[in-house]
Amino acid sequence: MTQSIAQNLEAIRASINKAAVAAARKPQDVTLIAVSKTHPAEAIAAAIAAGQRIFGENRVQEAQAKFPALKAQHPDLELHLIGPLQTNKVRDAVALCDVIQSLDRAKLAEALATEMAKQNRHPRLFVQVNTGEEPQKAGIHPGDVDAFIRLCRDDLKLPVVGLMCIPPVDQHPAPHFALLAKIAARNNLAQLSMGMSGDFETAIQCGATHVRVGTAIFGSRG
Repeated sequence: MTQSIAQNLEAIRASINKAAVAAARKPQDVTLIAVSKTHPAEAIAAAIAAGQRIFGENRVQEAQAKFPALKAQHPDLELHLIGPLQTNKVRDAVALCDVIQSLDRAKLAEALATEMAKQNRHPRLFVQVNTGEEPQKAGIHPGDVDAFIRLCRDDLKLPVVGLMCIPPVDQHPAPHFALLAKIAARNNLAQLSMGMSGDFETAIQCGATHVRVGTAIFGSRG
């Protein structure tokens, strides 16, 4: 397992570099988030041994089971929460995560502002945009994003640094990535979390600063 994860990481990094160069971008401007959801701590340890330091988890509870011990051993680890965050998990998320990528509603924004003040800990935040306006999917609709960013940044003083999206599975991702980049630009947000195992090269062409890759590193879900 250790060897294959190391080889997979090497291949993904090479693909990121190639895609960045092809898009006339610097490879170091694209951050690889290794999505370790449903994979055991041993798999994460193998990725750490191969030099990976930035990880993504979908659920706070699962992250709590794996990452406190890993972070104690490796203080330079950075943990991104990339799945939906319930308000009753906000305290735990603020305590454990370095970045929360799924800020998608006013109630959650208010809960995060309150909890960050209590803990004096300020994870960086990405607003999740539902670019396909899919009813079953989390995220702010594109037409509502500007006002929501103002609420988070200006009224609640939250550390919003970028936007995140998950395009519809049955559509080409490029128009969704382009839309996210356009929204980010007009709101002066420099960071774009978009692109996963199947489409991260396209995301890099469209300006992604963070790509979320799980299956191509760890294999199919445990």
